[in-house]
Amino acid sequence: MYAIVDIETTGGYAAAHGITEISIHVFDGNNVVEKFETLVNPGQPIPRYIQAMTGITDEMVAKAPSFEDVAESVYNFLNDRVFVAHNVNFDYSFLKAHLAAVGYEYNAKRLCTVRLSRKIFPGFPSYGLGKLCNSLDIPIENRHRAGGDAAATVQVFRRLVQNDSQQYIQKSLQRSSKEQMLPPNVPKEHFERLPYTPGVYYFHNEKGKIIYVGKAKNIRYRINSHFSSNLDSRQKQNFIRYTHAISFQNCGTELMACILESSEIKRLWPIFNYSQKRWEDVYGVFAYEDQNGYLRLAIEKNKKHIAPVYSFHYLVDGHSILRKLISQFNLCPRLCFMRADNEPCDSSCAGACERKENPLEYNRRVEQAIQSLNELPSYAIVDKGLNGNDQSCILVLKGKLYGMGYIPADAQITNTDGLKDYLQPYRENSFIRNLLNGYSSRYPSKIIRLIDPSPSQATESFHSQALC
Repeated sequence: MYAIVDIETTGGYAAAHGITEISIHVFDGNNVVEKFETLVNPGQPIPRYIQAMTGITDEMVAKAPSFEDVAESVYNFLNDRVFVAHNVNFDYSFLKAHLAAVGYEYNAKRLCTVRLSRKIFPGFPSYGLGKLCNSLDIPIENRHRAGGDAAATVQVFRRLVQNDSQQYIQKSLQRSSKEQMLPPNVPKEHFERLPYTPGVYYFHNEKGKIIYVGKAKNIRYRINSHFSSNLDSRQKQNFIRYTHAISFQNCGTELMACILESSEIKRLWPIFNYSQKRWEDVYGVFAYEDQNGYLRLAIEKNKKHIAPVYSFHYLVDGHSILRKLISQFNLCPRLCFMRADNEPCDSSCAGACERKENPLEYNRRVEQAIQSLNELPSYAIVDKGLNGNDQSCILVLKGKLYGMGYIPADAQITNTDGLKDYLQPYRENSFIRNLLNGYSSRYPSKIIRLIDPSPSQATESFHSQALC
């Protein structure tokens, strides 16, 4: 038995939106043998654009039962039946989440009439319910109402059953099949070719435009996780609804995948990537001279018209930088605002906070400390490659990413010139810089120090990155 379902809702994902109408048609393979249909009070306003599309208004649902009132009937109609819908994971996610909220644990095998139609009726111009019905000469009454769309889906499913010469329906219901969890518009072949390796993956919309970029230690596992659980979230519903194709790029290591992901997000600006779009250096180390003539270092939020001597994203990184400078250049913690109590100053302090040290001598060490922030080392991070004949390599010049790629397994790494021919330049950003700084601190054994390039080489490197 099949439960062919359509619902209307107040929005696109179950975690924050309600159901306004439910229609369930129990189908035995030939005929509808039972039917359940009702308006539902969603407990929240229906947006005007949804009212315009469905015709369901706040006034219509004001006296309708709540979902809790009809949950038992809904559960009884769905339980022990195959859940069928057009774009099944949308309807299934709402009903599963709403049933769970009132104490019903619901899990079912699912069939998506979009995916099945693509297999059984290939070559149609569109597989949206309205255009699919036009292609199959199926009339639809009460479009965008649960009853009308469910009745049309019954007719579509009947045609699918009648024309399923390759047993796609039966294959989709097998335990090993992933058809029921996949987004309706992505060919299964796109999932079957996904590798179990680190890399970056891309979700494309129906026009081929990239709408999301992600990175993974294991591409196949990560992409499957997007669609296999927590289907009530906004992000997963967006992925299910708008993803029509998946592509990927292998990387030798997870670190390379992180760098490539960040670079691609900045380059492509995908609509469903949020976190790194606004990534910026929030804080900076600022230098100024106090009324006693001593240079002070202070951490502040970055300002539009005052340039910091060094920038970073996390406050904890700034504290770490200042502690290192205090120790290395014998600076006064109080004059760096790293100490505010009345206890005697650290042994690193030569008395500047009590004006016992000459300002000129103290300021000379502060200037050396500032200069050291811009005299960062050049190094390569070498790790496993894509096959047994290569190694991955990430090249950092004077503290800034130059690029990355793959070098021969037996390559001798001694200077930057010998590496550049193998590497693709990438534009650096603050996320990548913090990522590399953290990695080099945690894994010093994978760092190969290099001879710094000449000033002309450094300029060439900058221009190369600017073109990427």
